[in-house]
Amino acid sequence: MPKQFFLPKFEARYGAELGVDPVADYPKYVRGIVSTRATHNEVFGFKLMSWYLDDFLTRLRDTRAFGGPATDDLALLRNAFPRLRFVHIHRRHKLRQALSTARALQTGLWKVQEGKNMVREPQFDAELIEQSLKEAERQEEIWYHFFQRIGIEPFEVEYEKLCQDYERTTRSVLDFLHISLPRGARIGPPVTIRQADEISRIWEERFLAERPSAYSPAAG
Repeated sequence: MPKQFFLPKFEARYGAELGVDPVADYPKYVRGIVSTRATHNEVFGFKLMSWYLDDFLTRLRDTRAFGGPATDDLALLRNAFPRLRFVHIHRRHKLRQALSTARALQTGLWKVQEGKNMVREPQFDAELIEQSLKEAERQEEIWYHFFQRIGIEPFEVEYEKLCQDYERTTRSVLDFLHISLPRGARIGPPVTIRQADEISRIWEERFLAERPSAYSPAAG
């Protein structure tokens, strides 16, 4: 169950569960997360977003526990996370991604799940949508250059295909990671509900009408 264990604002909470202060002893925190959050089949995973990727690499390197100034990023990561594999999840349709981001920024709901309520109703905001669109494109560039720099071709998971065939896509990721499901095990439905709805459709049409030069449908 990969989570954002290395997002700074979450580290204090996870550290408290471990009884470790991430600020005082970051290597112990990293090793503690890996050992305690691995599943019964010894698989550990974590999510990392592009906007704090460089900060995370810097903190790992500054500890000198996983490498020094001359250690390249891939070696640094593999020292901290043995047998590391990369799964890159991206969305082809960047405008719809931007629409979801704009709504989440307004409602406070980054995951639509039962029991979670909105902070406030979303309102169409062309400027916010365009900013979210540019940010989505920027984050995609960060990952592109990162994987190019370390010489890795990650396993690509397209959000649209994941939504279209959740089980098949999930099984393809498990195959890539060489993880076998127990006999008779099944992959259940996703716990997160897709945010896209009639509001998204209306916002998309309105944005394209008001700011046609901001987005090219051919780009995805």
